[in-house]
Amino acid sequence: MDAIIRLLNPGDEVLSTNDLYGGSYRQLVRVHQRYGIQSRFISMDDPEKLAEAISERTRLLWIETPTNPMLNIIDIEAVCRVAREKGILACVDNTFASPYLQNPLDLGADLVTHSATKYLGGHSDVVHGAVIVRDEELASQLRFLQNAVGAVPGPQDCFLILRGIKTLHLRVERACENAVHVAAFLQNHPKVKNVYYPGLPEHPGHAIAQKQMRHFGAMVSFDLCEDTFEQASNVLSATQLFTLAESLGGVESLIGHPATMTHASIPREERIKVGLTDSLIRLSLGVEDVEDLIDDLRHALD
Repeated sequence: MDAIIRLLNPGDEVLSTNDLYGGSYRQLVRVHQRYGIQSRFISMDDPEKLAEAISERTRLLWIETPTNPMLNIIDIEAVCRVAREKGILACVDNTFASPYLQNPLDLGADLVTHSATKYLGGHSDVVHGAVIVRDEELASQLRFLQNAVGAVPGPQDCFLILRGIKTLHLRVERACENAVHVAAFLQNHPKVKNVYYPGLPEHPGHAIAQKQMRHFGAMVSFDLCEDTFEQASNVLSATQLFTLAESLGGVESLIGHPATMTHASIPREERIKVGLTDSLIRLSLGVEDVEDLIDDLRHALD
């Protein structure tokens, strides 16, 4: 991500989705803003409003879909069409979907980035990132930045990612199947207020996800009826199979509290605007037996 933003110059602007990973927000606001690259955060649900929001200074659209942690869905093809018409770059953070579920280059994106730490590696044992582009000149610029100032992975890191890719399809298929069942269970639990999962027919982005993804992913977020950190903490500390941890996309199921973990860098008032409450819990479904996972969540919620 740092290399991508270094393609820009002081005075340029990044227009980003308003629901995104806390580390991405931190990079845009607390790192690059001091060098004169400004960022604005908006909803990208409506391509027409997005087009109106693009200014003369906008040089890059930063898109996450599904978003982290609210699982909002953005129409990649429509947003990239707007970027193309305006003559600016569109980058899609495809970490939540992985290349197995979604291919943004085929939908018009200029750049695709992955935290390869997650689904591509798949075993929670490597820190890695990847950028994929369609244009050779853009690739050349990124190679220069990586060599000059960027993070260069070691051979063991690359080996672990290559190993993980061999089982990507198997792991993601199983995790997606688990997510469907877990989301349905949470929907019917009396202590759960809202469930955020694009595979649910009532999810506002369900139809778009169906169009641009092969499956709906293995990330599920939910709010508790009693919206307090204390209640969330009770649930987080009571699971036995789900591991309390940041990260996602591994073979093991993880449970996390975005407000104090992955999204702690984002001011509370900004978090609340997009629905990231103090009781929001995020699940990364792994490949375990789904009945065991549901029993674990039932025990924690009860």
